[in-house]
Amino acid sequence: MTNTPTATSFSELALAPATLENLSRLGYAEMTPIQAASLPIALAGHDLIAQAKTGSGKTAAFSLALLAKLDVRRLDVQAMILCPTRELADQVATEIRRLARAEENVKVLTLCGGTPMRPQIASLEHGAHIVVGTPGRIMDHLERGILSLDSLNTLVLDEADRMLDMGFFDDIAKVARQCPKDRQTLLFSATYPEGIAKLSQQFLRNPKEVKLQERHDDSKIRQRFYEVEETGRLHAVGQLLNHFRPVSTIAFCNTKQQCRDLLDVLRAQGFHALALHGELDQRERDQVLIQFANRSCSVLVATDVAARGLDIAQLEAVINVDVTPDPEVYVHRIGRTGRADQDGWALSLATMNEMGRVGGIEQAIKREVEWHPIAELKPASNAPLLPPMETVQILGGKKEKIRPGDVLGALTGEAGFTGAQIGKINVTEFSTYVAVERSIARDAVRKLNAGKVKGKKVRARLMDE
Repeated sequence: MTNTPTATSFSELALAPATLENLSRLGYAEMTPIQAASLPIALAGHDLIAQAKTGSGKTAAFSLALLAKLDVRRLDVQAMILCPTRELADQVATEIRRLARAEENVKVLTLCGGTPMRPQIASLEHGAHIVVGTPGRIMDHLERGILSLDSLNTLVLDEADRMLDMGFFDDIAKVARQCPKDRQTLLFSATYPEGIAKLSQQFLRNPKEVKLQERHDDSKIRQRFYEVEETGRLHAVGQLLNHFRPVSTIAFCNTKQQCRDLLDVLRAQGFHALALHGELDQRERDQVLIQFANRSCSVLVATDVAARGLDIAQLEAVINVDVTPDPEVYVHRIGRTGRADQDGWALSLATMNEMGRVGGIEQAIKREVEWHPIAELKPASNAPLLPPMETVQILGGKKEKIRPGDVLGALTGEAGFTGAQIGKINVTEFSTYVAVERSIARDAVRKLNAGKVKGKKVRARLMDE
């Protein structure tokens, strides 16, 4: 892991005088932490995995590296940036054009789904130095033999975790395989889901890693205990949810029966809740996890066995409905929140009978737990706690050769929605699941049923109806 070096001025980098002059004209005074950590590595020609959020200055970090290697006299594609959405691709292309002003006539071309192919084909025929696009559309151009990557020296995967969320792993892999073996690959990601490791093992050569120092994880998980009567335990879960209003919560129960009972109580109180327990078949389990991970279900009620191997990137709260007899299980449960750069709540309910178990937890975490009275829980709003997204199920999946890019293209093209309104896309064997913002859900279903995906009519429905 690389810590942030002390160099903060662009003039300390091996950049051309004209580039430095352009940077100061654009108001780039000092490097941001991600630029200071990654630019020396990228300019030295190494492959790179960098943890960086939107707004951290990562676009300039990879753009300056690829522009430094660019030979403007050759009108061949020498660098390619893959982005999850058309909006991000447009932002990246705009930024590269600004940074490239030091050179004459650097041609940057955007290739994204949701816009007609023909003008893109015409532009490609005129030639380009740098291509920015979404994986599905780049794939289409490669399959048609219109885009040649023979002269490519830099491949950038921007917001790689979001591309994996949207189901683009296979497309990224196909694109990467068509790039020259001796290229440089730069991967930027805000979080590190397991797909990132898989990508880097397959397509990066001895990458250097840049992870900016963050606060210690423990400080991000705020733990609170509430004493309850056994009869009021399940009702108290709803009180916690209305008070803290987390977007995504896992509520852990010690038994399957407790899971079923809690699910009934939460649904009766108007919460969007789903249960995960050992009696679900694989398809049911997949559907529950897809809806929870894409933020169209507020609460996942689960037993420890059912939740094994779960890795949900953004989890605002964990509620321990019962105190587990095993302190290690407690530590594991609460460690699922407060990931990446976010804070998380670990809220636990305990009866007098469970105080011995709480003592075991205090020994395990080497400090006393913090108690709060249940009476301090007041609803933060009278509005129901609704998840921000809804899941649209489309009949047809891998068997019909549907790709995430086809669905994204249908929604951002003909249907006219923006990429920002579309969340995770999961393509399974026979179905495709798309998270869309709650406000456009019904409209999205109507437009999908009226339009076409990949030139074919499809049937779509909302999952929670």
